[in-house]
Amino acid sequence: MSKKKVVIGMSGGVDSSVAAWLLKEQGYEVIGLFMKNWEDDDDSEFCSSREDWIDAVSVADVLGIDIEAVNFSAEYKDRVFSEFLREYQAGRTPNPDVLCNAEIKFKAFLDHAMLLGADLIATGHYARVRQSSSGAGVELLKAVDASKDQSYFLHRLNQAQLAKTLFPLGEIVKTEVRKIAEKLALPNAQKKDSTGICFIGERPFREFLNRYLSYQHGPMKTPDGTTVGQHVGLSFYTLGQRKGIGLGGLKSYQNEDGSSDAWYVARKDIANNTLYVVQGHDHPWLLSSTLVAGQASWISGVAPQAGALSAKTRYRQADVACNISPADMERFTLDFTEPQWAVTPGQSAVLYDGDVCLGGGIIDSSSV
Repeated sequence: MSKKKVVIGMSGGVDSSVAAWLLKEQGYEVIGLFMKNWEDDDDSEFCSSREDWIDAVSVADVLGIDIEAVNFSAEYKDRVFSEFLREYQAGRTPNPDVLCNAEIKFKAFLDHAMLLGADLIATGHYARVRQSSSGAGVELLKAVDASKDQSYFLHRLNQAQLAKTLFPLGEIVKTEVRKIAEKLALPNAQKKDSTGICFIGERPFREFLNRYLSYQHGPMKTPDGTTVGQHVGLSFYTLGQRKGIGLGGLKSYQNEDGSSDAWYVARKDIANNTLYVVQGHDHPWLLSSTLVAGQASWISGVAPQAGALSAKTRYRQADVACNISPADMERFTLDFTEPQWAVTPGQSAVLYDGDVCLGGGIIDSSSV
């Protein structure tokens, strides 16, 4: 009987490298696929794709597997980057990793892998897939390593995508992944994990957006309508932002002892090009008890029933208790047991029933 063929996305990082080794140990025929998703500034100090490709090839050589590179930069620009810019231009704060997974890593990549004769695909994400208890389809679960769980970024995947996917790292913890890499003497065993948005890298975010977005300066106001400064364009701010606002030390807003509470971005008035800022982390304008989300995507293919669930409104956030109102395939409303801080339009609200990720949507609005 021939081995099942698995095509794994290899980024040059330690996670996908160890995932490839685990698959080989489990008896699969493994082929590596390096995805190039961004071409602009590819020779700059901020883009590491050349070094990443060298690392991926070096690892494949150690593991004794074939690897090829595929260029998805045109698809990425069309399906992910253009949407990213549209959202920022509209004053929202998108999460391109969510869209990249749904449109590139588990669509363009999956299609390409099938052309290579793959039975399954795999990635180095920290998540799990299992057959549902009813036997009707598959479920997406959180990873065993809660601190690395990436189900939040995978919540837009559908049954067809997940049924063809393996997540070899879902059952092990990150420290073990590093140990395996060192034991195998992989050339990237000590490589730092990549952070941030793939096409921006470590470059200054505002400088990057400046190239692509039109923007207009406007007033920065407090809730009572007092103008306290000028913003440089609504696209460059996100709700809850504290650094880079430019209001430190306004004397009229200092406490009696000369100290002053930190300023936070609280609201954007797109129609009037006005940015509202508040002082203090727990200002009421920063707290929301309800949110409405659109562009819903449900992993089972069916919206969850109304009732108690848990949710994340941003990655790295602990699950919070909520109630979902009767939902449809497009929109849903969540009511939180405890008010949530800086719920941000454009980000994803992702729903869970215990360890099972049900899906989610893009936050449209929130209210106290």
